Amino acid sequence: MNQITLNLVAISVFTVTMTSLLGPLVHLSPLVPAIAVVALMSLVTVDRFAWQGTGGTLVVDWFARRSPAHRDRVIHHEAGHFLVAYLLNIPITGYALSAWDAFKQGQVGQGGVTFDCQELDAELQQGTLSAQLLERYCTVWMAGGVAETLVYGDAEGGADDLRKFRTIWVQLRRPQREGQEKERWAVLKARNLLQQHQEAYTALVEALKQQLNVAECYHVLEQHRPNLKATAINP
Repeated sequence: MNQITLNLVAISVFTVTMTSLLGPLVHLSPLVPAIAVVALMSLVTVDRFAWQGTGGTLVVDWFARRSPAHRDRVIHHEAGHFLVAYLLNIPITGYALSAWDAFKQGQVGQGGVTFDCQELDAELQQGTLSAQLLERYCTVWMAGGVAETLVYGDAEGGADDLRKFRTIWVQLRRPQREGQEKERWAVLKARNLLQQHQEAYTALVEALKQQLNVAECYHVLEQHRPNLKATAINP
């Protein structure tokens, strides 16, 4: 059971408990809390097993999107992924800034930047993964949290990004300590790239706020090509 589903269960239990306690004060029938429990648990079960948690994700996302500060943080996070992927020549296929945007695009989850992972998947299927390719993708995955930290001083997102790397590392059956070193290296690399190209990052943030498509975002970055060229060719 994922964290969002657990949160919904906790909210449901709290709501029903308060209804049970306050019900007698407002002459509410005991059947109401009981029916509410059955209904809420049924919805959670259907969402978990039939919709893979999509319903819960959309509900939580709807509340989160009421906050402009939250949306700005998401944009800064995804701009970090986008810019570093561009610099390291990893093709970007799309992005979604909310679970609702992702749902409309036929994606499952809370959204984010999506990449062309054919090369990565091909090597994983063969049971081997070049160090250079792994380092490039790991740097991109770490870049979202790094961007948040640079702007806000901390990162609220990034758990899923870290999970992607650790899942692959387990598949490769490599030592855990070596994986932790790779994570730290990727964080430092992402930080350096973002700090070196702050002007391009700021322009990209504005492009995402306007919800420009990927091609238009690429065009924005191309305007900073003199500053980006060396890094993009030599990741």
